[in-house]
Amino acid sequence: MHALHQELVPPSGVEFLASLKLTHSTIKDPAVPVSARHELAARVLCNVVVARSNILRIFEVREELAQVSGQYEEERERKGKTRKDTESVEGETSMEGDGYVNIAKSTNEKASVPTVTKFYFLREHRLHGIVTGMACVKVVSSLEDKLDRLLVSFRDAKLALLEWSDETHDLITVSIHTYERAPQVMNADVALFRAQLRVEPHSKCAALSLPKDSIAILPFYQSHADMDVDQDQTNARVIPYSPSFILDLPVSVDKSIKHVADFAFLPGFHNPIMAVLFQAQETWTGRLKEFKDTFRVIMFTLDIYSQNFPIIASIDGLPHDCISLLPCSSELGGVIIISSNAIIYVDQAGRRVTLPVNGWASRMSDLPYTVPPDQEKCDLVLEGSRSVFVDDKTFLLILKDGIVYPVDVVAEGRVVSKLVMGPPLAQTAIPSVVQKLGENDLLLVGSAVGPSVLVRSAKVEEEIDEEDAVMGDATTAVVKPAQMMDLDDDEDIYGPSTVQETQMTNGTATNGVPKQTRTVLQLSLCDSLPAYGPVSDLVFSLSRNGERNVAELVTATGAGHMGGFTLFQRDLPSKKKGKLHAIGGLRGMWSLPIRQPVKSGGASFERSSNPYQPEHDTLIISTDAIPSPGVSRIAVRSVKSDVNIITRIPGTTVGAGTFFQRTAILHVMTGAIRVLEPDGTERQCIKDVDATGPRPKIRACSIADPFVLIVRDDDTIGLFIETDRGKIRRKDMSPMGDKTSKYLAGGFFTDHTGLMLNALETTAVPNSAVSEKVTTTLQNVMGPPTRSQWLVLVRPQGVVEIWSLPKLQLVFSTEAFATLQTVVTDSHSPVSLSTPQDPPRKPQDLDIEQILVAPLGETSPEMHLFVFLRCGQMAIYQILPAGSALEPPATPRPSTVNIKFVKVLSKAFEIQRPDETEKSIIAEQKRISRSFIPFNTTRTSGATYTGVFFTGDNPSWIISSDKGGVQLYPSGHGVVHAFTPCSLWDSKGDFLLYSEEGQSLLEWMPNFHFDGPLPSRFIPRGRHYSNILFEPSTSLIVAASTLEATFASFDEDGNRLWEPDAPNVSYPMAECSTLELISPDVWVTMDGFEFASNEFVTAVECVTLETSSTETGIKTFIAVGTSINRGEDLATKGCTYIFDIVEVVPDHSSASAPKRWYKLKLLCRDDAKGPVTALCGFEGYLVSSMGQKIFVRAFDADERLVGVAFLDVGVYVTSLRSVKNLLLVGDAVKSVFFVAFQEDPYKLVVLGKDLNRVCVTNVDFFFQEEELSIVTCDEEGVVRIYDYNPTDPESRDGTALLLRTEYLTHAEYRTSAMIALRQQDALIPQTKLVYGATNGSIACLIPVDEAVSKRLELLQGQLTRNIQHTAALNPKVFRIVRNDFVSRPLSKGALDGNLISQFASLSTTRQIEMTRQIGTERSVVLSDWISLTQGSAW
Repeated sequence: MHALHQELVPPSGVEFLASLKLTHSTIKDPAVPVSARHELAARVLCNVVVARSNILRIFEVREELAQVSGQYEEERERKGKTRKDTESVEGETSMEGDGYVNIAKSTNEKASVPTVTKFYFLREHRLHGIVTGMACVKVVSSLEDKLDRLLVSFRDAKLALLEWSDETHDLITVSIHTYERAPQVMNADVALFRAQLRVEPHSKCAALSLPKDSIAILPFYQSHADMDVDQDQTNARVIPYSPSFILDLPVSVDKSIKHVADFAFLPGFHNPIMAVLFQAQETWTGRLKEFKDTFRVIMFTLDIYSQNFPIIASIDGLPHDCISLLPCSSELGGVIIISSNAIIYVDQAGRRVTLPVNGWASRMSDLPYTVPPDQEKCDLVLEGSRSVFVDDKTFLLILKDGIVYPVDVVAEGRVVSKLVMGPPLAQTAIPSVVQKLGENDLLLVGSAVGPSVLVRSAKVEEEIDEEDAVMGDATTAVVKPAQMMDLDDDEDIYGPSTVQETQMTNGTATNGVPKQTRTVLQLSLCDSLPAYGPVSDLVFSLSRNGERNVAELVTATGAGHMGGFTLFQRDLPSKKKGKLHAIGGLRGMWSLPIRQPVKSGGASFERSSNPYQPEHDTLIISTDAIPSPGVSRIAVRSVKSDVNIITRIPGTTVGAGTFFQRTAILHVMTGAIRVLEPDGTERQCIKDVDATGPRPKIRACSIADPFVLIVRDDDTIGLFIETDRGKIRRKDMSPMGDKTSKYLAGGFFTDHTGLMLNALETTAVPNSAVSEKVTTTLQNVMGPPTRSQWLVLVRPQGVVEIWSLPKLQLVFSTEAFATLQTVVTDSHSPVSLSTPQDPPRKPQDLDIEQILVAPLGETSPEMHLFVFLRCGQMAIYQILPAGSALEPPATPRPSTVNIKFVKVLSKAFEIQRPDETEKSIIAEQKRISRSFIPFNTTRTSGATYTGVFFTGDNPSWIISSDKGGVQLYPSGHGVVHAFTPCSLWDSKGDFLLYSEEGQSLLEWMPNFHFDGPLPSRFIPRGRHYSNILFEPSTSLIVAASTLEATFASFDEDGNRLWEPDAPNVSYPMAECSTLELISPDVWVTMDGFEFASNEFVTAVECVTLETSSTETGIKTFIAVGTSINRGEDLATKGCTYIFDIVEVVPDHSSASAPKRWYKLKLLCRDDAKGPVTALCGFEGYLVSSMGQKIFVRAFDADERLVGVAFLDVGVYVTSLRSVKNLLLVGDAVKSVFFVAFQEDPYKLVVLGKDLNRVCVTNVDFFFQEEELSIVTCDEEGVVRIYDYNPTDPESRDGTALLLRTEYLTHAEYRTSAMIALRQQDALIPQTKLVYGATNGSIACLIPVDEAVSKRLELLQGQLTRNIQHTAALNPKVFRIVRNDFVSRPLSKGALDGNLISQFASLSTTRQIEMTRQIGTERSVVLSDWISLTQGSAW
């Protein structure tokens, strides 16, 4: 059996991050004079690169002007009140609605302008390796381009040096350094080792920790003087490093170095100084009487060239629970050591300064601890905490629950006297990594279990009362409890709370008494990176988008107070608001904002528009092909969300748009171009005829006031322009060549970003683009925008041309779009000829059928180009400045737009093309129109998206978010014939479309996010959930939440064995659980069941058991398995619970409460001698695990469980799956068992089992073409596929399961859901498995036919060898599983979906070349891939 492994959603969260100046946007170009205000309006502070598992994302951190509320501006405009002293003075300019703003250049003062700091997505890569570290590096070439390089480490002991390329607008690999062949790596268990990457502060070298207490050192050249004499200086950019070496710490530094916990480079030294934290003698809390204070720190010089490593300091006697090192600034020197119970400062002289954070520190270490008087009740735990310096003497300590504590290093000169911890500042994300972003006051708290937050730290002056000043201590604090908020609040969650220092008196005097101030550390939230963290469990549920039921994937995600549910849907969620049957619209709909004239005294005049209030649509134009020759309608709004048709026009409309500053309608029909008044009456009509008679029908058009473009059936075009008399006329097209030239597609586009005009290079005065003055606002003064119009055309030979308007001048030309190249630049070719051919040219598969240039984005839309080929291939390109060319063109044009197009998304569709020669009415009715339609929508949350909708038989939404990039989502319809955004009912979030269900008015479902491959919505619950299930009969969610409770041990008499004896010593914490019954409509908890404080849920299943309470004799119940923790001296026990969901009288006191109310009813509790870790049901019986056994039980009289059969299996059962009377048992030690159950007599029989020892975390049945396989997952991310075949000699008469395939996913799958893929004439449906991983990824396993598998396997080999992979990683090695029991890897049966998906993003020339080498065709391979991934996620 063959299978395809495909990641539906990449890993979520941030494990590693690096702040650096990676792109040129972070460097201020001194050659370009920019005003201070314009620089502030769009300033890129730095780049941030984040990684989790195999996903790497690049962001820009921009500081931009805060947007002024539109409602505030509208209110000011409505009131129209004039303020005093509003006359302008010298250096000021008038601004509508803003008075006067001083823009004089003579002043040196910076105006206080409100700004915001935000993330903006740049690039994303799914790597063929697991990231274990990232760092910023400066090399020799950084002296020239002022840019940093990115150093990434991977799990298989590799280092990759990457840099940004402006030519490809992406990362490129400079070098790869591998140490996987080193003896330290070859002879160690890499799965149990966690590598650490550190870079010397001056980038002199990088260090990667290896097993066996070794470190790989990679030196970097920092100047030409550092290079060897025999090395050519021109190679410094190619080879910016010297040979690396492996430093064996016990051999080369000190033989006592063992069990290295952390290491770091110290700043402020000429030669690299490394501090190593290690444990010479391992111990634990049970051996503290024998071995205590076993950690040491050694600081030594790293002399790279002489290979000499002298020790400069050695500090021993550190606590046995030390965790990490935090290097201090060069002003202080030394390091901060974070242990579980204390913070310790040590310097090169061996001085130690301690700060205990609980009462355990003095009991577990002999170090002298002095508890500050105000912290006698302080009881903190530092495991899982992260720390970072915000200035030279203050660092922040972020605990594992996200609470932030400031710590001051009090020093007299360079001698540290004490450490002072202040009260908590705020509660932020649960940290996995925290880093200061460059020289800015920004901190990024990366979280692996939820959103990562960007905060700004600032020290502000605050006046203090006389009583507070008398206290006179550095620990003086102003605590504001209202500022203690968690991450769920979006505004002001980081308020001022803690005083860091007390300054002497200063400031102004009041009544002769000077004011006293102190410096207060303040944190403020800037932005966040959305994430949901690990997936604990997942289940499919039934959700309602309006009146339509849709499948929704519900996942339990996050941890602690960041826990909750994340909901995924396959299509972009939308709901139907109604239907407008009267207007039809099968062949097209256009909703237009036409300014209606106001009549007064017999005269009509235009109503003035409010520039701060967006105009809403006033009418809808629709058209249908039946009855022949078609009919068009103009409708306006009426009462109660309905429309009135004011005009009916015979004929089919090709396109419509606003004209003459939105005072008229430009109406294009198949044989005429008409100008209509707002009421539908005709102002002008131009018949599309020539001297010989009517021309071929108009099949497409593009309208952009004041221009009109038409494309006829014979591929000729016509161009029209407005006149001063309110009419239109034909425009001369002689610069474009012969008027009979052929064009496949084209259209106008308007650039509001100023990109095109800024990139326009001309030898004459640049008057070839139309610019208009826009309303003067504050943003316009900071950086005046420019608006320009352009024309893009596609000739039959594949040439795409861009022409300037109104003077038609060719400014861009290329043939690369026809082959969908990754980067497209100007070919500088002259005007191409596309005269008619004899015989007429037939359409080709690689012809460009549709092309559009439109903005795409959320906060700051950017220009993109959309291309759709006739074969079904779509590509989206981002338009960027091209930069300076290396060589001038051979034949320069008078005008050129120096831009480039970078492909950001590519997708292949399976399309059906009927006989295009048939011209009947029925054929016209069945014709499917595929086109790109731009839209702009504002959601209820206030977010505005500028996107594109793709109509046809693969209708899709194309949108781009600030933090997720360009995404393509299916609309959920089979076919969409017509689409238009519509604000006729005063809502900017409505859409009109005509699908297979007819015409309907839609809007997006609220609260969904579009930052990933699937639309998602997070339901915050403030706690973590370990298990969830969907109960189908009531459509409710049953979930088990995980909480923390204090744990105490008792003796046989019920007395506590231990109690806290100090205020800073507390009970340990243990897991406990509650069972919740949740309504998925409003996500409220209807009922719950609390377990004991030492009892936690390990399994929840929906099982069908025999009962006498129903007519059918069976009923669905909720079975829950628990474990009871009784301490380390007593064995763990467990329980099995049976619950029923019963309906009760609803509570109508709340308007948002569901109409029907349910509760949990406990029917049975069955105690077990061991933990109940897995449950399932089959044939009306309950199967449960208890320690090393599994039991089959019957539900007797709805009140007790009666055992009928049992079986001894492994050590710890992790998973149970059943089909009919067949059972799969997954074990943590003894792999998988295949078991059958019989009723007469009751018996469990082992049919087969895996003879090797594997830790199985999940097990499933896998069906394909009436064949059965067994799929298992283990804790290392290995997916194994087994066969049960008693006829095979290797199966030992069927007792041994045959291992057929091993595939390394590098993600631990602990939960799965099964989907049936039903096909015609198939007795058994195929199986699709959906997995949830602990790294947040969601993947699927799809069965593949043998013939398709062979083709894709050959393609996979071509992709492995013939394309450039990021960081020069090997996709084949990435998936290979090491197995000492077989002679060669068993990787043939599984396909890598992440690798094969890259085939669709290649250019068509590369696709044809690769498929030719494997003996097949491009279309066949794409058809295979589309058939496997059809229906998107499920």
